Amino acid sequence: MQIKEIDYFSAADIQREIGVVRQTLWRWRKARKIPQGRLYRGRQVVFTKQEVETIREYANRLEPTEPSDSDQMKLFTNSPKRKVS
Repeated sequence: MQIKEIDYFSAADIQREIGVVRQTLWRWRKARKIPQGRLYRGRQVVFTKQEVETIREYANRLEPTEPSDSDQMKLFTNSPKRKVS
């Protein structure tokens, strides 16, 4: 939708484009991990194109994995060698 010559996108638009469910989008907003958007006509939250890009970047972020338990890595590094026949 366009308001005062600025393109805005609804949460439904973002959900379809990024591939997340409504609850995920609102959980990210509540945790302030993504832009809050703007309230249109007192009930619909809309986002600018720049905000949509920020949300897309957050949704597609890559984070390093870390073992939850340091002993867990020992399972892989100190495993006995198996004899291959």
